[in-house]
Amino acid sequence: MTDSPLRALVADDEEPALAELVYLLSQDARIGPVRTASNGPEALKILQAAELDVVFCDIKMPGLDGLDLARVLSNFKRPPQIVFVTAYDEHAVAAFELHATDYVMKPVRAERLAEAVRRVINARTPTAAPPQEDSEDETIPVELAGVTRFVQRSTVRYVEAQGDYARLHTGQNSHLVRIPLSTLEERWREAGFTRIHRSTLVALAHVDEMRVDGGRCAVRVGDDWLPVSRRHTRELRDLLVRSTTLRG
Repeated sequence: MTDSPLRALVADDEEPALAELVYLLSQDARIGPVRTASNGPEALKILQAAELDVVFCDIKMPGLDGLDLARVLSNFKRPPQIVFVTAYDEHAVAAFELHATDYVMKPVRAERLAEAVRRVINARTPTAAPPQEDSEDETIPVELAGVTRFVQRSTVRYVEAQGDYARLHTGQNSHLVRIPLSTLEERWREAGFTRIHRSTLVALAHVDEMRVDGGRCAVRVGDDWLPVSRRHTRELRDLLVRSTTLRG
């Protein structure tokens, strides 16, 4: 039943963090009684004995870390959803690969945790039909050597600002159009495009990899690595987790 309270487990080896997370979850009417574990093996023992809906899990724990725990749980007949709760953002790529429902950064804010719970519930709820993005694809006229050609929005991987113009990058080519990046950001937001830098707009569906190195974030789109500004890193990570969950 999707409207019954979620059966949750919180796993964290730091007692203050565990207690705070349990308290915040207890304030949410969508959450039932919360079980707790102070390490990975203890969490696994609980999950083997009882069928739960979601695990709110720290990543760095002794014995069996959060990522290893998630890999083990993926082999369960009915695996619970995983929400990683961590102070480290460099594990986001691994979280995407494990189809985590969400990736919440510490210190945890009540409103951010409520959003994670909403995503867990949405993932449990059957949807009537997937979005029909292709049926509403946009055609963009571009000029090339005096000839007008037409580019489908779905083929655009990312967009770079060039003054009052924008350069559309597809698989093999790029096209300059007289449209400000801010206009395309607003117009294409619902089609899965998001700003990752003041001069770059990227199509989430074309992001192949995300990397955080030395506090600097970048995404790979085809053969190109694109820098992600600090102010956009968390939002991009959240969007990628959500899109990966929907595709998975």
